[in-house]
Amino acid sequence: MAAEPEVLDELHRLRARVPQLTGALAASADGLVLAHDTPGVEPDGLAALTAAALGVAVRLSDATGQGDFRELLVRGVHGYVATYAAGGSAVLTLLAQDRVNVGRLHLEGRRSGTRIGELVDAATARGEPVTSARAPVKPGPAPSRTRPARGAPGSRAAATPTPNTPRTSES
Repeated sequence: MAAEPEVLDELHRLRARVPQLTGALAASADGLVLAHDTPGVEPDGLAALTAAALGVAVRLSDATGQGDFRELLVRGVHGYVATYAAGGSAVLTLLAQDRVNVGRLHLEGRRSGTRIGELVDAATARGEPVTSARAPVKPGPAPSRTRPARGAPGSRAAATPTPNTPRTSES
């Protein structure tokens, strides 16, 4: 993606503005890393977890009538994980120390999410794919045991699959 250097530059500027940030990652809504500044954290795993959390957050906000997804905040013993909508197809995930000013985190995260969304949406409008510049990861060997299909006899529960297309809105 041609916007990757600009997105990475925005992540670096964001970390300079909020010194308590310990990492920043921009990813597509389906979990592909666009750019990252995450020392000590594996970016592909964080992007995948972000996509999973985004899916739950989107469904939760829809189910409760709160409208399109804007942001998600998780507080752990050692700090925060904040995820912000970044345009129509990307998200920004920030890792912060417990002593961060949460208001400042939201202010700067929303601003950067808007900027990253503009960069990604502009690249998409130019016809560039929204994927990482790195080589794709090759899938591992197929699992050796098989499971019955959902809803088939022997499966745990009959469930209707829902599309995995989380919607985000501009910040």
